[in-house]
Amino acid sequence: MGDRAIQIGAAIALVGGIAAAGAMQPKMISVADREQLRYTDISIEGAPPIVAIGTAIGALRGLIVDYLWIKVTLQKEKGLLYEVMADSDLITKLQPRFPEVWSFHGHNMAYNVSVMTNTPEERWAWVNAGISLVREKGVRYNPNDLYLCKELAFWFHHKLDGLADDAHLYYKRQFAREWHLALGAPPFDYTERKAWIQRIADAPDTLDELYAKTPATKEFIADLEKRLAPLGPRFQFAADKRFLLLYGEWSAREGSPYARMLGLRAMNDEAAALLEAFKSTFGDPARKEAGDAVVSFLRKRVLLDSYNMDPALMARYTVETGPLDWRHPAAHALYWARRGAEFGGERIDDENVFKRLNNDRIEIQAMQSLARSGLVGFDPFSGDNVTRLNDPRWIKVIDRYFRVLYDRHYNVRGAGSDTFTNFHENFMKGAVRELYRSGDIAGAQAILDNLDKLYGSGGAVPNSGYQKPLDDFVQEITYNEYEMQPEVARSDVYSALELGFREGLLLDNEQAMKDALEFARGLTRYFRDIKYNDFVTKFGDGRMKDLLGELEDSIPAVLTKVVLDTSQPLLDRLVIFRKSPEDLRAMIYDRVKPQIEREFAQSRIAATGVPFEQAFPEPPGLEEARRQMAERVKQRERERQQDNVSEAQRK
Repeated sequence: MGDRAIQIGAAIALVGGIAAAGAMQPKMISVADREQLRYTDISIEGAPPIVAIGTAIGALRGLIVDYLWIKVTLQKEKGLLYEVMADSDLITKLQPRFPEVWSFHGHNMAYNVSVMTNTPEERWAWVNAGISLVREKGVRYNPNDLYLCKELAFWFHHKLDGLADDAHLYYKRQFAREWHLALGAPPFDYTERKAWIQRIADAPDTLDELYAKTPATKEFIADLEKRLAPLGPRFQFAADKRFLLLYGEWSAREGSPYARMLGLRAMNDEAAALLEAFKSTFGDPARKEAGDAVVSFLRKRVLLDSYNMDPALMARYTVETGPLDWRHPAAHALYWARRGAEFGGERIDDENVFKRLNNDRIEIQAMQSLARSGLVGFDPFSGDNVTRLNDPRWIKVIDRYFRVLYDRHYNVRGAGSDTFTNFHENFMKGAVRELYRSGDIAGAQAILDNLDKLYGSGGAVPNSGYQKPLDDFVQEITYNEYEMQPEVARSDVYSALELGFREGLLLDNEQAMKDALEFARGLTRYFRDIKYNDFVTKFGDGRMKDLLGELEDSIPAVLTKVVLDTSQPLLDRLVIFRKSPEDLRAMIYDRVKPQIEREFAQSRIAATGVPFEQAFPEPPGLEEARRQMAERVKQRERERQQDNVSEAQRK
């Protein structure tokens, strides 16, 4: 009888304790909100429904989560990664305000599970799922947490933009394709690019607001819905990611030279009707204003709802930093690092200041990546790898931002500012080489002089390392650097070719063009022949060799960049194009014509009555070039299919 009484008393005490804990929890949540002890301004805001259950069970929820956390740690040590995922998912639902478990869960998918797969497609699915989990759920429930944003930024920087993963080229293609369809190709000109992303940020939030701001959109959408009504549910209009990507694929097809060359057609009658509906609405020049307004509205809603990215921040960061291209993973790394610092930086105390330091490192490293490869060229229908050219516009951005970071971390223990000093010195030395190779001798000399003031004769320990002729300095810093940093070799090839096109063709300097081609060919041959580069990944890609690309790919890519560079006069670019070899003109004609035609229509040249066809004529051999490029795409597809068959046979 005594034991029974003890048991009853213990049960009553347990129930009473749980009830008391439940009664105290609302007050504790209120205090946490008031004192900013959580990573969101309102603790229950945006939480999933299961949190209501967790709140109801009070302190017991913590015990369950502790048990599950110990369990997933032990499972991970045993390699039971799929079991880890199931339990981690439950933890995130019980405690969505626990940032570390979101990071753990996402990292497990993007890194641990992904490498257990056998194909690039499977691997990308897991990497993308891990990123999406944290971006679209973890950060949504913890919007003021710097740690989660820093983790996201690192994954974009290391996993997608980096080279360590065997499937990194596939990641870059898939990522560029998704964002090309979602947002389209941004304008090259920086001013136009800022206006382009700002239009999305300024778009209305709802359909009713869209109709009020641009009345013609109501009739436009009604007509579009009528045309889509006979089609299946997956083709119906809605302000969601599914429909935006359908529109994006149609828009990309309309502007794709490869799609025209290959004569790509809809695979069935339903898809053909969809394309016709888009052509009759978005493709109608008389309805362009309404169509553009609808597209901006769709993009804003998808960015907010599907990607948990704020177009207003995207626009502001483009203004504050440089020409961001959202098809490049480094642009997303920059966005999340900067967003984390802006909304979560003040919550970091002195004991955890290294988190802010590491976050800032990722941001400036993302800028460095954009400087080295931020000019993106991509056609979703080509099957080619993403073209990534160096963008010297980021050099001044990095130079300015280094000073901000240096001041911010000057008093951080462990000489926090020194890490940025080392980065700045090394990057700017590379900038000297890059500007020198591209022909900007004055710009290269100015940076070299500044380096001498900061780290040479004017440094804390004066030295003469920067007091030498520019030619000698460039040769010295590039010696033996190619094998250690393959990106440098690619950058030098592009810069030398750009100099050759500008001086050799515009100024009739045949020697400059000859020297550029000789340097590019020699460096390409050297870089491809060195033994350590003869490495092929498990997916058949030459990890380092493919970075440089074949020279025949580099030449048209760089000429395309030169012809589309709006920082140079249109007439100069037309001259460069007209003086280029016929076969090269034929290769890039379809790529550059749309933008050149738009510029020409607003230029003084057109005002004089000169027709566009005369100023920018079709080059001889255009049809043959189109045929060869189409055959090249088909050949690559055949090779991929053969590789897939071989891989299946090996299994």
